[in-house]
Amino acid sequence: MNSYFNNPTTAEELKSQYRKLAFDNHPDRGGDEQVMKAINAEYERLFIQLKDIHTNKDGEYYTAYTKTDETAGDFINIINRLIKLNGLIVELIGSFVWVTGETRTHKEVLKEMTFRWSGNKQAWYLKPDWYRKRSRKDYDLDEIRGMYGSQTFTNRDIVPA
Repeated sequence: MNSYFNNPTTAEELKSQYRKLAFDNHPDRGGDEQVMKAINAEYERLFIQLKDIHTNKDGEYYTAYTKTDETAGDFINIINRLIKLNGLIVELIGSFVWVTGETRTHKEVLKEMTFRWSGNKQAWYLKPDWYRKRSRKDYDLDEIRGMYGSQTFTNRDIVPA
């Protein structure tokens, strides 16, 4: 069996790797449909194992306080929809998906996908269902990137085959 993922140890790492693979292999971007199906199947298998394992800002592993009811298909659907929207910058930071760029034209789609607008960060975000803010401190996006790491994608990163 061909492994498309590089031994992810947390849900965040898995999602980040899936995002890159989807951008490189999605049929709408010139990729092979069978390869994308294999990537989705492997993602779903790994997601079951890793969905509640995360890292904190210090890189320490932890299990979510409450179990998530998120499914692998939920994230696959989000990525498949975002791939088709031009002008967006999609960033995976920890367990959150942040969207910046030309978002005004896609505002209604982002709302429909349950993204929320952060006025002080000037970005749309999608947080995991289990996440509950425990601190009163507000961090800017650069501080959050520093704590959790970041991986950014745009449609310009994708070169059709």
